[in-house]
Amino acid sequence: MAILAFTACHSDRTQETVSAPEVFPVTRPIVLDTVFTREYVADIQSMQHVEIRARVNGFLEKIHVDEGQEVRAGQLLFTLSGKELREELRRAQAALNSAVAEARIAEVEVANTRTLFEKNIVSKPELHMAEAKLQALEAKIEEARAAVSAAQLQVSFTEIRAPFAGILNRQPNKVGSLINDGDLLTTISSNKDVFVYFNVSEKEYLELMKRSEAGWKKNLSLQLANGQIHPHQGSVETAETVVDKNTGSIAFRARFPNPGHLLKHGASGKVLVYDELKNALVVPQKSTFDVQDKTYVFVLNKENKIERRAIAPKLRLGHLYVVGSGLTTHDRVIYEGIQQVREGDSIEAQEIPLQDIIPTLAMR
Repeated sequence: MAILAFTACHSDRTQETVSAPEVFPVTRPIVLDTVFTREYVADIQSMQHVEIRARVNGFLEKIHVDEGQEVRAGQLLFTLSGKELREELRRAQAALNSAVAEARIAEVEVANTRTLFEKNIVSKPELHMAEAKLQALEAKIEEARAAVSAAQLQVSFTEIRAPFAGILNRQPNKVGSLINDGDLLTTISSNKDVFVYFNVSEKEYLELMKRSEAGWKKNLSLQLANGQIHPHQGSVETAETVVDKNTGSIAFRARFPNPGHLLKHGASGKVLVYDELKNALVVPQKSTFDVQDKTYVFVLNKENKIERRAIAPKLRLGHLYVVGSGLTTHDRVIYEGIQQVREGDSIEAQEIPLQDIIPTLAMR
């Protein structure tokens, strides 16, 4: 009898525990003004980035700089062997001197022929022939001078100089390498400022352009690949004039200061555009669930019965959704436990102000 009495008491306690209703936390959407961040994948490029290539054939005699070195405009970088080119220059100079000497002789002949013509000793055609010979030699002088200039230019190509101030990249060839015309010697980048390209969808582009007077173009941030924010803000300089039909986006170009040369050509990151949001109706993302391509919440009616309500999220702010339609500030939305209930259930609810939940969400 004692055992039966104990079992009966234990069964009653278990039944009381099971039948005790669970309390579910609920909250109401609120309207707030906030600032959110739009993120766009960025392509970082140097303002000036060019390949330095050889213009003549020859052996690499000397390298005057090191990889990664900062150089000034016009600084000597490489020297190629130019003995054959200098020989060509001497031959061209000699040909020019010979043409000049022949022209001087022809000038004397023209002067003598003109004197004889004036004395009726020679005919006029002979004078014309002497003058034509002088003109031919003068043309030969111009041709020789052009050959000298071309040879001088070829010799100058044996000294490769920096086209602008910047930082050198890798040097694939070493001293003694045979260099052919067009071979890559190094690349040089000017990274004092950098260009950052990013694509914006056509819809967002139209929204941003409505805010052109708000100065969003002058307050861009750049998130680096490691998640850190670049210490200097940038500004939009220009945008493409056409929308890409394949992606439905338009490209912007921003400029960011880079005094410490932290940003390198070819690096990646994210452009952060800060946008203001007025009178936004927000609800915790935790309160929502998706069925196929629609988003729902569980709402309590006046009898504390659960109703499933479709909503239209416009934007995600951290752990909050900005709701476009489907909810008002008077609706009670189940905050936690949506996996444990079904539409039509009656539950006990404990209301928690969303203002108290938001700080907790921000820490997650």
